[in-house]
Amino acid sequence: MIFAQFDHAYLEKLRAHDTETEVHFTKYFGELLFLKLRNKLRSVQLIDDVRQETLLRVLKIVRERGVDHPERLGAFVHSVCNNVMYEEFRKQGRHLQMAEDAPEPRDERVDLDAPLLGEEVRDQVEAILDALPAKDRSVLRMIYLEEVPKEEICRLLHVDQDYLRVLLHRAKSRFRAEFLKRDPGTGRVREGKESG
Repeated sequence: MIFAQFDHAYLEKLRAHDTETEVHFTKYFGELLFLKLRNKLRSVQLIDDVRQETLLRVLKIVRERGVDHPERLGAFVHSVCNNVMYEEFRKQGRHLQMAEDAPEPRDERVDLDAPLLGEEVRDQVEAILDALPAKDRSVLRMIYLEEVPKEEICRLLHVDQDYLRVLLHRAKSRFRAEFLKRDPGTGRVREGKESG
């Protein structure tokens, strides 16, 4: 797959209902969304529904409000897709039917410790990221925290997909090494302790 570059002219053609640009948009992002969704959704029909809804919403936004940063169109489509997918998960969860004789499920929605644990883990991850070189920190943030599509990261870093894999491998190795140097209870760097 050849990764496309997007600019104001491309978005203007989409806004003007240019047939060739619309075909390119739906084919290009349709393929990318299929690759993204095939590992997250259980049925081909659901994948197709989420993909179509994502493309429709993006086109509607482009035509009604526009997109401020055309070069980030890939990341924008990706985030709209995430929203559509989460809406679908919520909808599916609401419509699950239970057998009449099924026991009452335990209410696991309220976990008073979850916010504290989540904040503690987030702080620990941030501390480890801050200890890494800028390039490693940037790659890990874009891929895991901001969920920027890899083709967009390649464009921003001026590298190809193969070299991005190398950068990601190095960044993960450094993250892991920094994590292992820390005391799991506090998240602080261990002093005078050797990890075995």
